[in-house]
Amino acid sequence: VTAMFVGFIVLIFTGYPIAWIMGGLALWFAVIGLLLNSLGVDTFLLKNYASFTIIVDRIWSVMSNWVLVALPNFVFMGLMLDRSGVAENLMTNFVKVFGRLRGGLAITVVLIGLLLAASTGIVGASVVLLATLAFPIMMERGYSKELASGVVAGAGTLGILIPPSIMLVIMADQLSLSVGDLFMGAVVPGVLMGVLYIVYVIVIAHLKPHMAPAPPKGPALTLRDIAGSLYAVVPPAALILAVLGSIFFGIATPTEASALGALGATILAAANRRLSLDVVRKVSRETMLTTAFIFGLFVGANAFALVLRALGGDEFVSHLLHGLPFGKDGLVVFILFIAFLAGFFLDWLEITLIILPLVAPVVKAAGFDLNWFVVLFAVCLQTSFLTPPVGFSLFYVKGVAPREITTQHIYRGVIPFVIIQVFAVMLTFQFPQLVTWLPEKMYSTQQPK
Repeated sequence: VTAMFVGFIVLIFTGYPIAWIMGGLALWFAVIGLLLNSLGVDTFLLKNYASFTIIVDRIWSVMSNWVLVALPNFVFMGLMLDRSGVAENLMTNFVKVFGRLRGGLAITVVLIGLLLAASTGIVGASVVLLATLAFPIMMERGYSKELASGVVAGAGTLGILIPPSIMLVIMADQLSLSVGDLFMGAVVPGVLMGVLYIVYVIVIAHLKPHMAPAPPKGPALTLRDIAGSLYAVVPPAALILAVLGSIFFGIATPTEASALGALGATILAAANRRLSLDVVRKVSRETMLTTAFIFGLFVGANAFALVLRALGGDEFVSHLLHGLPFGKDGLVVFILFIAFLAGFFLDWLEITLIILPLVAPVVKAAGFDLNWFVVLFAVCLQTSFLTPPVGFSLFYVKGVAPREITTQHIYRGVIPFVIIQVFAVMLTFQFPQLVTWLPEKMYSTQQPK
């Protein structure tokens, strides 16, 4: 088991696709295990080569899972919304209201990031869109390159946590949990993180005015400006209500709601005159590629998990965690620390598919609520988008940032937001009600009187 984990860590740095690394390691260690069995060393639960074909049944169960149908629908919704013009309208109108404040442009980016997160769930699309819209005006206003980079990267990552989140859909599938419960549990921590971002922007803008210069004096704020901002919020708010509201109130399943969201994003694009056959073709192709990438990882991860467990991986991890001298709370903290470190080198998807299924049973056996732990784990995994060397949001920002913004600017800019994310993990750990309050409230509301 140790050799398998070490081999995986070493091969990550070769640059080969993670899915093929996991699948290849599974095949090699299956052969090694069967050879040991043939030599009389009974350490492998699979007794012959034919038994390895059980992986086909596992993959079939993944591909036929109706919950995972929501994945391509949510991906399509996010990509279509990216092209609908909604974000541009929000930026134009929000700047008129919040751009008058010191640090107002950065606050605008966070607010738009929150709205995009609750209506797309696609980090790459959100980060690139925010960067494209915000960098020109923030640079023109003299904002610090570090603050501009950090706030764009940080706000863009909110989409992986705030529902509808494809990460939560996959976590629910891996652990046979309710997608709706995880969605409801993640709302408050996700919004809390956005609020913490805004508080940081306000504080840093007043402590270090050179990082967010005061805006030039312009015409007075009018009711028309405020009305325009409120009107710009209506389309994404309607989409959020249609998707999440239908799930939370039991009107539709997450799979059905995802289809409604894909249709709603298409309608918004048509209403803004951004819909064309070329747009549909490009969005459909990107959806296909993203979905294929995710399901490719499912294949590799299932093979890896099968062989790892056949080698006694579950028992190994269980004994290792139970042997820690930290107590129950220390066990969870240790797992989160490992996930945080893994985020420097792995994407959230690999961590979800490999680490989460191994540690979740141990956490449940320790008496913790599994929904709370999964949301807490998801909050922790947000850091994987901002931590170098493989933080994807860093690459997205660098890819569209102006030339004067260097990699060093981006790295320095995201450090405060990583610290804020860690602080949000601490709050979620210390106050489980942040996760459990909304589901309990919703279920009590839906109980017949």
